[in-house]
Amino acid sequence: MSRRCGSNNRLAAVSAGKFTMRWLLIPIFAIALSARAEDPSASTISREVKDIFDRCKKAVVKIHGDDEHSELSGTGFFIDPTGTIYTAYSVGGEGNNFSVEFEGKKLPARQLVTDVRSGVAILKVDTASPALPLGKSENMEVTTPVVAIGYPLDLPETPSLGLVGGFDRKYLGYYFHTTHLRVNVATQRGEAGAPLVNMKGEVVGMVAFTLENNSSCYALPIEAAEKIRSDFLRYGEVRHGWIGAKLMQALEGKGGSYAEVTEILDSTPAANSGLQPGDILLQVGRREIHQPDDIIDASFFLTAGEAVPITVIRGDEKLIFNVHAEFHPASQRPPVIAQPSMNQSLPLSLQQKAPERTP
Repeated sequence: MSRRCGSNNRLAAVSAGKFTMRWLLIPIFAIALSARAEDPSASTISREVKDIFDRCKKAVVKIHGDDEHSELSGTGFFIDPTGTIYTAYSVGGEGNNFSVEFEGKKLPARQLVTDVRSGVAILKVDTASPALPLGKSENMEVTTPVVAIGYPLDLPETPSLGLVGGFDRKYLGYYFHTTHLRVNVATQRGEAGAPLVNMKGEVVGMVAFTLENNSSCYALPIEAAEKIRSDFLRYGEVRHGWIGAKLMQALEGKGGSYAEVTEILDSTPAANSGLQPGDILLQVGRREIHQPDDIIDASFFLTAGEAVPITVIRGDEKLIFNVHAEFHPASQRPPVIAQPSMNQSLPLSLQQKAPERTP
């Protein structure tokens, strides 16, 4: 009897052991399945980035130059098949003796356009070239994935994957001349001017500068660079326009806008346009205005010599004025980032602060 009882105990122990092993195996098996499930996702992202990099890197070039202090190097990219290159002003704006590494050769390059206000420089090499397709930054949102392709330090072309972290009009209290893309891409020296492309391989921005901790960067929207090139192609020069009306926060909004005209500057296009203090600004050209800060982007895209429709509400009446923009008086003065002052005009002068807020 005792042997039979012991046998039963052993059978029970073996059975319990097998049962326990099954439960131990279930979470291990589940973890393995989870890891396998994640692999295809990571692999897919890797393949997409590699595909974008392989397609786009042929149109990305390393730029060399020098100035009175030292040698310069940075990144640029072809935007048409005739050898036209976009790069950052810090790379191609104030140097000399430019050359471009392309297809294993070092080709001489010349400046076409340099614009300190936007931070854009346009160079040209005399060769047929690939060209990156251009997208639209306005179609993006926070968390949109993007890839920067640049030449960090003395290394070959390198892709960096990141996310759009924000669309900023100012940084540390200083206003940009147009909204910049804040991107969670860690850029390094040599990558200024690098293209920022979406997951279709379309350029949506250009790396302007790295933030202090090197963990992210700011990129100029591609539409801003295209504005500069459009001016050059049409007029042979960059034409930053202005109107000459100051704005502040209205106590009471109308038509969805709180941007109130507070002053019309003498001897400016606005002085002869019909605009009046007290008007609530609704639209400048194609850009809607809701807050005084919205004038930053609207004014950046004004072109001197062109008429711009300006829509306001005066009392209960909606009015449209066609105003001919003139050259901005501060368009050739640094810095690239605007320093604050008390009011805003159309567009911001380079030394002006945020609009005055009325509590």
